[in-house]
Amino acid sequence: MKLFSCLIVLLLFLLQAVPGLGLPKDTLHCLGYEGFCFRSKSCPEPFAAFGTCAWGQKTCCIDTTSNFHTCQDEGGHCVPPEIKCLQEQVGLCPHREWKCCTEV
Repeated sequence: MKLFSCLIVLLLFLLQAVPGLGLPKDTLHCLGYEGFCFRSKSCPEPFAAFGTCAWGQKTCCIDTTSNFHTCQDEGGHCVPPEIKCLQEQVGLCPHREWKCCTEV
C-alpha cells in the first residue's frame, strides 16, 4: 500500500511538472498560437475568437494587436497538407498543420 501511495504521488508530481501534459488538445492548440482561454463565448476587445479550450467549454481568444492574421482575413482559405497550393499566403488556420492558400 505504501508503494502504491508513492506511485500516485510521483504521477501527480509529473502531471504538474511537465508542461502541457494533461491539458486538452484544443487548449494546447490555443496555447500554441499564443491564445488565451476565456469563459465567455465572445472575446473581449482587442481579442478575436480562434477556436475552443477545455474540451469546448471555453473560447480561445487571440490578441488582434499582435501579428494575428487569419487566413480568411487575408483573402485565402485553409486547406489540409495533402492539397497542393498554387499560391500560398501568410495567415493562421484553425488546424496548425493546414496551410493558407489563395489558389489551389
